[in-house]
Amino acid sequence: MSHTQPSSLNSETSSRTSWWLVVAILYCLSGLTSLAYEVLWARMLSMQFGVSIFGVVLTVAAFMIGLGLGSLAGVRWAKQCNKPLALFAMLEMAIALYALLLPSLLHSVSGWMEGIAVQLTLAQWYLLQGAEALCLLVIPAFAMGVGFALVLKVVERTPLSLGKLYGLNTIGGAAGALFPLWSLPVLGWIVSVRTIALLGLMVGSAALALSRFTRSGDGSLQPIENNRQPRPPLFALIIYAGIGAGSIMLEVGWIRLYGMIMLRTEYVLGVILAVFLLGIALGSMFLPRMHKYWLSVLMPFVAGGGVLLSLWLLPAASAWVEHSQFQTFFGALWSQALMLGIFTLPVTLALGAWLPLLASRFGSAEASGVWLYGANCLGGGVGAVIACLVCIPLLGSAAMVALAGLVIAALGLIWVKSRWAWLVFAAMLLVAWPLRSMPPVHELLPKIEANSRDLYLYEDAISLTHVVQQQDGQRVLLSDLQRMDASTDPSAVEIQMDQARLALLLHPAPHSVLFLGLGTGISMAGSLPFPDLHRSAVELSQGSIFAAKYWFAPVNGNIMDQAQIQRDDARHFLSTTQRNYDVIVGDLFHPDLAGMGSLLSVQQFQRARNHLNADGIFVQWLALNQFDIKSLNVILRSFQRVFPDAQLFMDGMHLALVGPRKNFSGASIILGNLHRLTVQEQGQATGGEGAWTWLGRYWGPISGSSGPVQDEWVPYIEFNLPRARYDGSVNLATLMLWLLQRHPDADAAMKILGIGADDKSRFGRAYVATELAVRAWVSSIQGDAAKAGSLIWLAYQANPQDHWIANALADNMMQSLSQASQHGLSEREAFQRILKVYPNYVGALRALWHLERSARNMQEAEQYRLRLLAISPLDGEARVTP
Repeated sequence: MSHTQPSSLNSETSSRTSWWLVVAILYCLSGLTSLAYEVLWARMLSMQFGVSIFGVVLTVAAFMIGLGLGSLAGVRWAKQCNKPLALFAMLEMAIALYALLLPSLLHSVSGWMEGIAVQLTLAQWYLLQGAEALCLLVIPAFAMGVGFALVLKVVERTPLSLGKLYGLNTIGGAAGALFPLWSLPVLGWIVSVRTIALLGLMVGSAALALSRFTRSGDGSLQPIENNRQPRPPLFALIIYAGIGAGSIMLEVGWIRLYGMIMLRTEYVLGVILAVFLLGIALGSMFLPRMHKYWLSVLMPFVAGGGVLLSLWLLPAASAWVEHSQFQTFFGALWSQALMLGIFTLPVTLALGAWLPLLASRFGSAEASGVWLYGANCLGGGVGAVIACLVCIPLLGSAAMVALAGLVIAALGLIWVKSRWAWLVFAAMLLVAWPLRSMPPVHELLPKIEANSRDLYLYEDAISLTHVVQQQDGQRVLLSDLQRMDASTDPSAVEIQMDQARLALLLHPAPHSVLFLGLGTGISMAGSLPFPDLHRSAVELSQGSIFAAKYWFAPVNGNIMDQAQIQRDDARHFLSTTQRNYDVIVGDLFHPDLAGMGSLLSVQQFQRARNHLNADGIFVQWLALNQFDIKSLNVILRSFQRVFPDAQLFMDGMHLALVGPRKNFSGASIILGNLHRLTVQEQGQATGGEGAWTWLGRYWGPISGSSGPVQDEWVPYIEFNLPRARYDGSVNLATLMLWLLQRHPDADAAMKILGIGADDKSRFGRAYVATELAVRAWVSSIQGDAAKAGSLIWLAYQANPQDHWIANALADNMMQSLSQASQHGLSEREAFQRILKVYPNYVGALRALWHLERSARNMQEAEQYRLRLLAISPLDGEARVTP
């Protein structure tokens, strides 16, 4: 007997130890599935709201409100429930089933919403989508909140304390936030959701099996009767709700600020959430073991001071990211996550420690912890809405983050009965004052934008827009800091204007044009030579609209006074407008950013096609340096599915996808269109390059092929491109070689374009010149300067009217300027020869202006200065009165 009793006790102890450890593991996995759902559903909303923080805020708000309401409801349900683990298991399985159904449900609801979108303004459309998102996401989050109360009831009087349980669940959440970083590019969005739902079903099934096993066994999981569910004082709940609001405002602000300087992709939300949650988990599990009084005193200062320090260090963090060379995508991901963790860990540790510390003050830590958790989550939901609708538009992200840190510190100090603590807080106010504004761009990007100065900043929950002036006087439009939308540099102006020129040339007699994206307005300015043209543009960023009107007017010809601008989302506009257009132009943008891939989807191409007149043309522009071969193939396939007679044109290093409403008519359209214009208008409409230069940029039809397409509900490129960019698959030379293999020979191109034998020579020279130029650029990228120079010279001999070719040859001549004297040329004669090749070459014009001024030939110097100013109206040196 004396030997069997200890054995029995050890067995019983082992059994009891095993079950609560299993519960802990299951609840950790539950946290993983919950946060993975949140990140994946945020991606789902970004598809609707585009590249903005709206989808993030709505997801966070819905989750926080649902968790809060669920936790508070769970207080009563857990009290009355005799089988809390079984109920938790059923909730987990219900959430998983809901997750499997949600994409189809949202797809159906979105179809209905697009049907009624014609009756709604943009604000109403956003409100309706926001209400839809809240309703759909609050439901599973509510169940997750109830699960928190139930699991706490299950582990009563076990070594698993509130802090440990909350920390383990949050560690699982950090892993869940990181899971999509792997799964999205490998599995895709739909399969990722299904994988997480399957894991959720497994967690629920395991919990259900565990509850049944113990019920029929020793009863170790039976809850201990405890009808006391003490509620903390209302004042304490309100304060902790305020801390929750400040925490989520801080999280949203960090997503905006660090999202600017980190990977501008789908993956930013996951990285920031994971780092945020990991700090909270560690704080919850380990800090409450310290001396509680001093910890309570220090936590407000650690949280508030850490927030302010993160703002002070933002320029340094941005500069580090800008200068770093990452070998792989995941190397960049982990390096930047580590940097973020170092800057934010003190704050998140303090935020994590608050819940178990406060709960221990009010009776049963587990019961009061549920109340506090619910209040904190509800405050977080309110904080997300305030951040989006009030703080970001009125204060900006930097000021909001500083305010959130001060609010968290002030609320935490309410529990600290010390006067000197408030004196320290007053000092924090002084430290926070300089941080109320966004750091200037030249501090955030000291390598790319060195010596620039900020001219304009506009921020709302949709976008953050900068206009900066560089040292040479040229202005650049930046969206979310790292996306250079457009520049006033003369060569950049040409490519922007060409977007309108080609599209309008391909229509027999355009009378209406719609630009999907405004940018600086320079693209639209390319339409000015076309008479009797009604111009419209859709632009979601209010900052871009203002910048185009007031900061880029000298370069865009005050186009805003001659166009109708609609502030709207391109998807919403095309879903609601009743108008059709002769020409629709899809602007250049960064396709790897969250939500932007929808603008290259089959659905979006179909929307554009639906709003073309009978002989209408849709042209979507792509920047080749943004794609790998696989991703470009996906876009070409998607475009061809909607426009069966789709064609390609190459302009510089940009590709034009041309989609005719009916059939592609070829050369007769361009020639006939120009024939109706005056000689001066013809020159302006072609940018001075002539019709045959533009026909020579033809690159053949888009042939049908099998494989994936870019679908709004099964996206591809925004998950593939970030990895491809870091892993080396985005290689411009490789992509251009692949395109050269697709380039038809001249005879085949003439047949498609309908060019007769009489025009064979003119077309052939332009056509061959384009191919030679592309081959020259490939050689240049590969480092073979001699071969590139020979090819570009041959291209110029074939077609000297092509500005890209002439500019490239002028570049080569400028680089070999030191050899001019060997050929008996003076410096002035060498520059004049460059201008004969390309009359608008800025470098040669500036050099001749300086030479003539040095020689006191003031009349000639002024002529060169005026020529330079005509090409580059914002040139800082030329604008100075001599």
